[in-house]
Amino acid sequence: MQVMGISGLPGSGKSLVSEIAIKRGAVIVSMGDIIREEAKKRGESTKETAQKLREEFGQYIVSELTIKKVKKLQEEDPESKIIVEGIRSPHEVDMFKENFEDFIILSIFANPSLRFERLKLRMREDDSTDYTEFKNRDQMELDFGIGDVISLSDKIIINESDLESYINKINEFLDKIEL
Repeated sequence: MQVMGISGLPGSGKSLVSEIAIKRGAVIVSMGDIIREEAKKRGESTKETAQKLREEFGQYIVSELTIKKVKKLQEEDPESKIIVEGIRSPHEVDMFKENFEDFIILSIFANPSLRFERLKLRMREDDSTDYTEFKNRDQMELDFGIGDVISLSDKIIINESDLESYINKINEFLDKIEL
């Protein structure tokens, strides 16, 4: 594995996969961070920037920027193991598969009520303590096609039990792909 993608709805547990992978030597490229960086430059919210970027440059601009960043990282270190966090549509998966040999997708799943509780604790800028806003955000993600990405993943990890069990599942998977 040279490049792998992680997908999952907000609060599912993608970030912990990334944290563990970093300790194993992987480099993380977050599609959300690319939007957050651009939002900061523009002085806008992440939601506003995500919408405007797509209006200005097309629906898949974030994937294009991510692919460009990953290729640059590979040029700097051809042996690097790179994980792309936050893939949301089947077309994005296709774009990554066209650009990176043996590209695989790991999806993380957790039920909505558990994810909502996690987001209330995390409280990143785009997180909400309002359940209706949370459900609207989920629907927006589903409209992008994230449900298809999850259902077609190479591996799905269910993150609904205790933290130790989840960490064990992550490590088993990373061992299997030799990361």
